[in-house]
This record gives sequence, structure tokens and C-alpha cells, in this order.
Amino acid sequence: MDMNQLNCFISVAQTLNFSEAARRNYVSQSTVSRYISDLEKEFGVKLFTRSHRDVIITSEGKILLTYAQEMVSSLKKAKTVISQMREGGQGKIKIGCDITSMTFPSQCIAEFSKHYPNISIDLCRLSTDDLLHSISTGEYDFCFMPRDMVPESSEIETLSTHTDSLAIIASTGKKRGKLSLSDIPSEHLLLLSEASAPILYMEIVDLLRTFHVSPKSEITFDDLTSLYIAISSGMGVSVLPHSVAEFTSDKRVRHRPVTEADTGIAYVMAWSKNLRNSAADLFIETVKKLPLDEDNVYGI
Repeated sequence: MDMNQLNCFISVAQTLNFSEAARRNYVSQSTVSRYISDLEKEFGVKLFTRSHRDVIITSEGKILLTYAQEMVSSLKKAKTVISQMREGGQGKIKIGCDITSMTFPSQCIAEFSKHYPNISIDLCRLSTDDLLHSISTGEYDFCFMPRDMVPESSEIETLSTHTDSLAIIASTGKKRGKLSLSDIPSEHLLLLSEASAPILYMEIVDLLRTFHVSPKSEITFDDLTSLYIAISSGMGVSVLPHSVAEFTSDKRVRHRPVTEADTGIAYVMAWSKNLRNSAADLFIETVKKLPLDEDNVYGI
């Protein structure tokens, strides 16, 4: 069994047409027939039933098809990576992260880098402007973001990554005791702006409206650095995803999960269905091997 046989077998299985399979693989129809016959002899089963008009794949053929596609795909990836290494470059991936996506993307990148240390990763903050264009045109290979930010499009694939809950954050210089929503009316509320974190902003506004909570005032920031300086200096309290609070907090800041309501925000990794990047294929495989969904719940 060789890759030429498998490629021709896959083409016949997909098209159910020996002539079309021959055309796709740049061989004669008799060669395709010989390849299929050789495979049938090797496995001792019929892979297709043929009549004058129809070609039908058998149950055994369907099973082989799954494994054949995996073998061909794996070999292509291996050839690409080896070729890149020979030529002095190992590939590149560009990842865009929503401002609130931190912990899980860092886990993905760390795991990927262990296995593929020579593939470079370009990491940048995900712009919320025209996400559909950014993903579908390949501006980013992958985007980590809240699920509700993903544009509705048949061109985009998504993989659920984790769920995050909200936490109240304040300076350690603030009054002691358990932080809760009841503290907010006596404080200035410091938030990431709606432009920088639209889903988070709307979740917080809905939460406060539900519990009829109104702060002294609302001050917004476009970046986490400025927000955390404001929190740690005691300018007010904030509400952020639990994982962000844990990822960026220091001794001057404390946080407690919001317990008055279910505040789970679902996150995904999104990419274009037309993605053509062998290094990106390896990244998808790596992420899929990590525990996802209910196994990655932060602060709940």
C-alpha cells in the first residue's frame, strides 16, 4: 500500500467515478482500477461494488476512507514541516485575542510551542472592527473571543474553548470584607469600554440592571493596563472575567467572584474555513487535544 493508492481510493470514494478519480490524480483509469484492486487484495474485502452505471462504496470502504484521509493528511503535514525546516523556516501563525481572552490562549500557545518550538507565533490584540473580514481574509489565522462576538457566517469555523464568570475587583486598600454587588453603589465603577470589550460591557450592564445597582459614576478604559492602575490606586471597583482578574492581579488588588447570579460567558477559537496554513492545521490539532468546554470553567 502506498500514498498513490490511497489518494486514488479517496478520490473514487468522494466522486464514485473512476474516470473523475483518474483525472484528479493525473493517471489513467486503468491505473485507478489497478490501485483499487490491489487495496482490495491487501485488505481481503471489496471496497466498492460496481455496475455498468453505478459505483457504490461498501461498509468496509467507508471505514478505510476515514483512516486513509487521516494518513494522507498527516503525511502532507509532515512533508510541509520538514520542507520548511530544510529551507530554514518552520512556518508562522497569527493569533488575535480579545482583550478579555488570556488564560486559555496562553495554555494553547504554551502547549503548541512545546511540540513545535520553531513555528513562530504573532500574537496581537483582536480588533472588534469588521471581524468577519479579519477572519475570512486571513488577517488572523485564529481569533480567541467571546462566542457572541463571532460574526454569523458560513465561512467561519469555531471551537468552544472555555466558560468564564465575572468577578468584582478592588484595591486591597478598600474596606475589608467580601466584595459583592452591594458595594458598587458606593463606588466609582471602572470598566473596559464598550468599544474594546462589547460582550463583557453588555453583560455587566445587564447584571447591574437586573439587580437595580447604580454606581456613583462609570469610568471606562480602552486597555487593561490603565484599568488596573486605576483599580490598584483605589479610584474605584471593577468587574472583569474571573480568569482575567487572576491572570493580571497583584498584591495591591483583590477579587471575588460574583455569586448573586450566573455570569458565565462562553469563549471560542474562530478561524476561516478557507484557512490554508499547514502550521495552523497543527495548531488546531493541538488545541483539540486540550480539555475543552466544561473542563475549562473559570471562577464558576
